[in-house]
Amino acid sequence: AGEGSGPVPGDGAGPPAPERVLFPPTFSVSEIKNKQRRHFMFLRWKQQQRKEKLALKKKRRKEREALGDKAPPKAVPKTIENQRVYDETTVDPNDEEVAFDEATDEFASYFNRQTVPKILITTSDRPRGRTVRFCEQLATVIPNSHVYYRRGLALKRIIPQCIARDFTDLIVINEDRKIPNGLVLSHLPDGPTAHFRMSSVRLRKEIKRKGKEPTEHVPEVILNNFTTRLGHSIGRMFAALFPHDPQFIGRQVATFHNQRDYIFFRFHRYIFKSEKKVGIQELGPRFTLKLRSLQKGTFDSKFGEYEWIHKRREMDTSRRKFHL
Repeated sequence: AGEGSGPVPGDGAGPPAPERVLFPPTFSVSEIKNKQRRHFMFLRWKQQQRKEKLALKKKRRKEREALGDKAPPKAVPKTIENQRVYDETTVDPNDEEVAFDEATDEFASYFNRQTVPKILITTSDRPRGRTVRFCEQLATVIPNSHVYYRRGLALKRIIPQCIARDFTDLIVINEDRKIPNGLVLSHLPDGPTAHFRMSSVRLRKEIKRKGKEPTEHVPEVILNNFTTRLGHSIGRMFAALFPHDPQFIGRQVATFHNQRDYIFFRFHRYIFKSEKKVGIQELGPRFTLKLRSLQKGTFDSKFGEYEWIHKRREMDTSRRKFHL
């Protein structure tokens, strides 16, 4: 199908190809047998698509300028987010049942300012250098956190020791092939415990245009798009890691942004350029989390009662269905 579409420019055979490529209606680039020519024709097709899209955009803009105030409102583009399937567990902030659950759940003592967060960060057995550096940098983000190494201890033995030393949360960073790939977050002493898959980890030295080292000021915490009951619980777990009353003088902010059930973590510092302009500097580290399970109580992989488990074949049937 592609052999009759004209010679390749620069091969010395025939006149140069016209700028506008007219493909037949039934043309398929995949039918071209030659790999190099197939790739070349695909690039030409993509270039043609971009030109047509740009020309249509300019035409619509001129039409709107000509109509002025009579121009119709701009069409809202369809995205996976605004086409999301409604979830019956979406939280209403004014719901009395939700307010009662918040007042009696495992995090109530934190939000009532009865407890101060104290975090233990540990790793899997024999962590490699990258995981160790990630834990050390994570400890500079979360105030009042302490890094200890497993030394072969089982998690079931670590948790009672954490409770005896008044730790409120336990974070375990797991790794595979020297790369951090999992995070277990357990709220002490009564749970719950969340297990996340971790990806796209970037340490400070790997971030371009990063700012200076973070200070010891308590950061501000931003939680975005945790709308369902499950997402509400996960958001409260993250909030309970940071002390109340952030020190705004430090201009540091930790963000947990949920989008399509992927939780993106970023750590920034505000830069006030003038009275009206504000910029941000990323301090790092950065990573992405995907919830695998939420378990009642503390970590117990064998006899634990699970509130929610991600089942790919049952839950991932629609791209517009989200759980957080």
